[in-house]
Amino acid sequence: MQENGVRLKRILVSILLMFVGFLNSYKCNSAASYISIVGGRGTVQLASATSFLIVNECLKDGNKLGNQWPWKFAFFSNKKPELYQLRPESLVPKAFIADMKFMKLGTGPDTFHTEQATRTVLSDVPSDLTVRINNITYLLHKYSLLPKCGLLQRLSSEKEDSTLDLHDVPGGDEAFELCAKFCYGISINLSAHNFVSAFCAAKFLRMTEAVENGNLIMKLEAFFSSCILQGWKDSVVTLQNAQRVYEWSENLGIVRRCIESIVDKILTPPAKVRWSYTYTRPGYEKKRHQSVPKDWWTEDISILDIDMFRCIVTAVKSTNVLQPQLIGEALHVYACRWLLDMPESWPNESSSSQVDDSPQIKRRILETIVGLIPADKGSVSIKFLLRLLSIANFLGVSPVTKAELLRLSGLQLEEATLDDLLLLTRSPNDRTSHDTDSVKIVVESFLRRWRRQTSAGESQSLLLRSIHKIGKLVDSYLLVLAKDANLPVHKFASLIETLPGIARPEHNDLYKAINVYLKEHPDLSKTDRKQICKFLDCQKLSPEVRAHAVRNELLPLRTVVQVLFYEQEKKGNTMHASPEPHADSRQETSVIRDELRLSAKGEQYSSKGKGTRSSEPGTSGVGVHHNLRKSDDKQQQLRQEQSFKTSAAINLGMENQRRR
Repeated sequence: MQENGVRLKRILVSILLMFVGFLNSYKCNSAASYISIVGGRGTVQLASATSFLIVNECLKDGNKLGNQWPWKFAFFSNKKPELYQLRPESLVPKAFIADMKFMKLGTGPDTFHTEQATRTVLSDVPSDLTVRINNITYLLHKYSLLPKCGLLQRLSSEKEDSTLDLHDVPGGDEAFELCAKFCYGISINLSAHNFVSAFCAAKFLRMTEAVENGNLIMKLEAFFSSCILQGWKDSVVTLQNAQRVYEWSENLGIVRRCIESIVDKILTPPAKVRWSYTYTRPGYEKKRHQSVPKDWWTEDISILDIDMFRCIVTAVKSTNVLQPQLIGEALHVYACRWLLDMPESWPNESSSSQVDDSPQIKRRILETIVGLIPADKGSVSIKFLLRLLSIANFLGVSPVTKAELLRLSGLQLEEATLDDLLLLTRSPNDRTSHDTDSVKIVVESFLRRWRRQTSAGESQSLLLRSIHKIGKLVDSYLLVLAKDANLPVHKFASLIETLPGIARPEHNDLYKAINVYLKEHPDLSKTDRKQICKFLDCQKLSPEVRAHAVRNELLPLRTVVQVLFYEQEKKGNTMHASPEPHADSRQETSVIRDELRLSAKGEQYSSKGKGTRSSEPGTSGVGVHHNLRKSDDKQQQLRQEQSFKTSAAINLGMENQRRR
């Protein structure tokens, strides 16, 4: 009667497996919807929770499936069993599809307990095997461990003492304890989080099929091949944990197989992506029918170590399947996680990368990212390049890395906006300020390339349009910098001087920036004021701006005189061109002459008095103007006016000569 019941169970299992094979046409790429039953001779992979319950009800113990009927797995052959897959939408709840896979081995309760630094198994049988791993001591039994562990068999036969030191076991005491619990039949859960350490420890302990059938290594290999490598997050998490025992993982092929699985899924067309992924871009809502974004994979791989990340990106680039912009986006996401909170948060410990914030690690990450940037123009944004350059200056990266960043930034500087240039840096006194040095060297890099293009005879109109755009951008940046009360005058002047004269067809924006800087820095010396204002060209100022400059008490007197002389010269040329000037022209000329006289007298009073002009417009010339009105000698006024104009012309000529 009992034999008939067993025979009936065999028939039911065979029918179920044949039914799964019939549904093999409904294959899909998703590996998140499987339930694995690992047996001593092979693996059956079922997609339906209902199928799992049927098999479990028939057998009561999934491990019996392989030990009693190994031929059922190969469908009446000795080949490796096929792994049948069902479409996840058919039988499996969607919430289950998104879960990571796990494998449960053993059914016994956990009888390990801790007393200080000693781990003991609750048993009526006294312990006859002591295993020491670092600072942990395990009191175990030979009858449970030796039949499954080839290494312990050899060590026990070589030593009369029952104490074994296994300090170099990969994964440490936690991995060893998983293997020990398997030997005792205690229930353990294996997933991508602990698979690597358990697999390496099992290899170290030689828990192979040659030692005992249905041993741990075979079960772990089946779980790795049929479940972990079929999943997206499982592969990524496994690769992340492989870093802890990298040499073992590399030698056992875990790293290589995980990278191959991840790259294969990255190259999968977005329309065929069925697994869950992490995507937290601002403004993105994961709706039911929304298409999968092309860069769906970038956030998940950003958790990996830089070496693992480099291997994946290099492999993806070598296929030439994905657009360079997607590679650039992956680099940007990785940098945001590990680097782009610097230098604002440096040296604080609020960095998102809490594993290791040392400058050496940061420097290596930055140099690796720069080396991975695709050569195609526009693969990464100019803002991203400028931020990397700012961090590179802070960390002191290699000259090769910095030169490459400068080259890439110079190529794309025309695409930059004002916000892109507003980089921040932390000074030695822990004060945040604008990173003007990075902006300056990028502008210089652009100018070197621009001069080479000019010498090569490229389109002059395009080159002029390009340099004018950069001039407008830099002047807008100067206007923002001028409001910084802590900005040194030499940095402000140096940035003005960076651009050649052809970059500024007009100086109105430059004048506004200088005017704001003078207002925000009222304590500047006369020398500093002259240093800034010497870059202004009166001929490139609009009439409205020149009118404002004439009455601007913040400007040095020399600059005001230059503006007035240019106005006088311009009016003189106009009068020569027109024999009979209109009344308006004569009136404007009279106003300019009055301004010349007032400026001359104001300078005389300043040199005799405090040495500076009054900050209130017009106060320095009120008394002078009154005295001039009272003067009866017209000839004396004309001589003074002529003398002043001559002096101003001489001074202006000497100034221009010095500039040349």
